[in-house]
Amino acid sequence: MTDFTAAEYQARVAKAQRKMSETGVDALLFCTEPEMQYFTGFRTLFWQSPTRPWFLVIPGSGEPVAVIPEIGAALMAKTWISDIRTWSSPDPKGQGISLLAAALEGAGRVGMPMGPESALRMPLVDFQTLQRLSKAEFVDATPLIRDLRAIKSAAEVNAIGRIEGIASAAFARVPEIVFCGQPLDQVFVEFKIALLKAGAGDVPYLVGGAGPGGYGDVISPPDARPLQDGDVLMMDTGSTKQGYFCDFDRNFAVGRADDAAQSAYVRLWNATESALLAARPGVTCAELYRIMAKSLDGGSAIGRFGHGLGLQLTEGLSIAAFDTTVLRAGMVITLEPSVEIGDGKMMVHEENIAITDGAPLLLSERAAPELPVI
Repeated sequence: MTDFTAAEYQARVAKAQRKMSETGVDALLFCTEPEMQYFTGFRTLFWQSPTRPWFLVIPGSGEPVAVIPEIGAALMAKTWISDIRTWSSPDPKGQGISLLAAALEGAGRVGMPMGPESALRMPLVDFQTLQRLSKAEFVDATPLIRDLRAIKSAAEVNAIGRIEGIASAAFARVPEIVFCGQPLDQVFVEFKIALLKAGAGDVPYLVGGAGPGGYGDVISPPDARPLQDGDVLMMDTGSTKQGYFCDFDRNFAVGRADDAAQSAYVRLWNATESALLAARPGVTCAELYRIMAKSLDGGSAIGRFGHGLGLQLTEGLSIAAFDTTVLRAGMVITLEPSVEIGDGKMMVHEENIAITDGAPLLLSERAAPELPVI
């Protein structure tokens, strides 16, 4: 049982194999969770354990080969994958490397993600052994995979849309569950419960901050400080459904909002609006960044105003001055401008959109044009 039909996964593999043929790659090798899920539908929280490596080989033609620990055989058998090769793991004599080398037999050039945002989820000494046993040339397939995953299918956009609706519904409940004097860590507990009750599969990412007139950063875990009159509260969630992420935040004033906070919020809302009007196929990420920066009369020390979104909280492109990636229909991105308010305070605003052949599809429910007060 998988989140999508077998045809959805088969289409992804077929696209990858066409790109492999174009670039002279004989096989693709993956050992990380997003790629395993993307091509097979295999989804489990067991990735939290670093003990066992997991491998997927996509040959130049034919079906993929899963080389995995025996503990995952039953779950993998519920996917569309039929060639499943296992070993008893952990095994100090070899974590599936001989099986993996056999699966790569005959492949002269093996592509792997090696560039930005990639990771080798296997011991380096095992990879060196694999290089020796397989006699293959291992090459960087980062551009191939990034280009493939950047364009979401209709099924993927629908999956992201579902978790966006769930998170939007939970944010709408914030005025009911948050109050002045409430410890910030309890605010986060109540909001996480609201997300789960609304239908989120998991809430692996929930950060934010609160402080008088603004907050100091956007990634801190909550502390026990009580919310006070005049605070600005921000919560940013990367909740999931079917393995796909939403990633957006909302700001709230507690009791009242001072002029600086209200002004910063409106500036961010307007900058996001300018990006929504401009986000069309053919526009580059750098151009989208400049449009928001111009609206805000400056850039941001954070470094970017958004990013790609999908099976990972952040993936692929950056809405930044340096990224010349051209927007195409099917991409799902975040718009995330930020401003400094002064005295070490800041404010961030974020929405999630899908690029279409026309106007973008707003996936998160658009924030109010003025700073909400609770």
